[in-house]
Amino acid sequence: MSSGTINLTVLGIPITLKDGASAWRFREAIRLLEDRFADQVHRNNGRQDKERLLTFMALELADELIQLQKQQEETGERLQRLLTYMEQSKNI
Repeated sequence: MSSGTINLTVLGIPITLKDGASAWRFREAIRLLEDRFADQVHRNNGRQDKERLLTFMALELADELIQLQKQQEETGERLQRLLTYMEQSKNI
């Protein structure tokens, strides 16, 4: 590994990241991606090409991200209501 970069391989494709990127987090992401890719290949019995499977996976991951962002927003709103309730109760 050269100074200032992290070299990784994703589905057989070598990629280089700038140093400072969280290598362990990227390795976990690669493991997730490769596991999901293998699952997609298995579910499709190898009938889909790599590009189509990766596109489908990207859509699934984007959907999960949107759902998690909504959950995070809802949790933040609930926490804010709880804090407001606690502050109001303290003043009674």
